[in-house]
Amino acid sequence: MKWIKDFVDGDRIIGQLLVTSASKGVTEKGMAYINVTFQDKSGTIEAKKWDASDEDLSLLIPGSVVLVDARVNLYKNVNQLKIQSISKIDDISEVDLSNFQRVSPLPLDEMKKRLDAYLNSFKDKDVEKITKAVIAHFYDKYITYPAAVKIHHEFGSGILHHSLAMADLAEDIAKRYPQVDRDLLVAGALMHDIGKTIEYENPLMPVQTVEGKLCGHIAIMYAEFKKIVDELNIKSEVPILLEHMILAHHGKMEWGSPVNPATREAWLLSQIDLIDSHMMVLDKALDPVKEGEFTPRLWVMDDVSFYKPKKR
Repeated sequence: MKWIKDFVDGDRIIGQLLVTSASKGVTEKGMAYINVTFQDKSGTIEAKKWDASDEDLSLLIPGSVVLVDARVNLYKNVNQLKIQSISKIDDISEVDLSNFQRVSPLPLDEMKKRLDAYLNSFKDKDVEKITKAVIAHFYDKYITYPAAVKIHHEFGSGILHHSLAMADLAEDIAKRYPQVDRDLLVAGALMHDIGKTIEYENPLMPVQTVEGKLCGHIAIMYAEFKKIVDELNIKSEVPILLEHMILAHHGKMEWGSPVNPATREAWLLSQIDLIDSHMMVLDKALDPVKEGEFTPRLWVMDDVSFYKPKKR
């Protein structure tokens, strides 16, 4: 069976897929249908089962792997599946879960080496001490957890992938603008999303924890950061500057930050976060689109349809 990213309009697909969501609906004419989202390690795809039964819905439990017989249809320039039938897989030994966990396209060992290089690059000893202590505390989840449920970097090692990309941008910006505190900006890039290791659970199919839903990763990270840093007993203003960057990294209070950026480095961090997350959204949306055509409207990008230019 092909990976989801390789599906082509008209393909018949028979194989195992992970169910990430399923909901039942009824047309104006009273026909029952089910909307499903399937996943494998290459990506996700929306699907519909028409003339659906309660038995069909009972098989489509989020987090379960099912055997699917379906056709690929192109709808508004995006592949979808029209499900013919769904079957339960009785023998769990027939399921290789590694086929369904989406992971970073970058090798983990390579990213770990890049992380180590950044951790050993700080000239400011307080920044180095704090960053190493915080990342060491969360290390196992930090290098393996996704950065979101569905919007951006929603794959294994997504937090690390996103944080390193932001650190690279921070490094480049600090070289262009020498008035920027390079160590603060890079440290902020590496640590800003670590709260997501508590906000989410189940890397195979990430969902928000109760704490994640009620508090969110920014509040979680602020509380955890203060506990760790207070034990280090650092007397400079570095801790409060980094705390502010964590609290302000969404850029605006209406976007989830409890405070607006009020230092040069905090403002830059929020812009870098916006650039890298939105580039991931655009890459995902444009990848399946043919040259010379548009993506569907992207609500996270001001509800704009983006054009994929023809190769020159």
